[in-house]
Amino acid sequence: MDAVGVDATGNGPPERAGYRRSAGSERGEARRRELLDRVTDDLGVNGLVDFSLRRAARAAGTTHKVLLYHFDGPEDLLTQAVLQLRERRISKSLIAATDGPDRPLADRVRAIWPVLVGTESWVLDQAIGLAMYDPGRYAELARTASQQYLPTLLSLCPERWSDERKLEVAELILGTLRGFLVEWRTSGDAAGIAAGFEALGRALEREEAAGAPRPR
Repeated sequence: MDAVGVDATGNGPPERAGYRRSAGSERGEARRRELLDRVTDDLGVNGLVDFSLRRAARAAGTTHKVLLYHFDGPEDLLTQAVLQLRERRISKSLIAATDGPDRPLADRVRAIWPVLVGTESWVLDQAIGLAMYDPGRYAELARTASQQYLPTLLSLCPERWSDERKLEVAELILGTLRGFLVEWRTSGDAAGIAAGFEALGRALEREEAAGAPRPR
């Protein structure tokens, strides 16, 4: 993966934010959300490589000074945009997984896959790669991924399960899907991933059957 330089001007090392952040007024927060939406849209199209405050300002239709008023520098802006892009992906995944009543857990997980490899997938894969490439600056990008994805996966598990069991299965699903994403991104082995999904589906079916109430 190419190195991603995040800086305030597009040239040289990151500059320190020298402007007072928005005090959090209703108007200020609305403006901040508007700017973040525009930067997130740009990130979803153009990715992280060569991301800079200058590029973000162009995408948002403003100046870098305005962005520095609302965000704690270019790295904070990048992190917030990645988090928002990930939330969009999670919302789409939840809609796909819950389309239709009483679907087995295995079917719900299968329904998520097309969303995970959708148009914005490569950008979020870049974000994880960036966190691994430079953990000192971007570890938060990877650290927050589990925190964002796990609640959705927990919500897909049968309600009758204990919290401990839900967590175990959700972690299994999360780790497996991450592995599939790496395989898809690096090798493109669709047949191998499909075979893996068959095995994952059988494992989830056994989990669900084992936890089903016994007939009286």
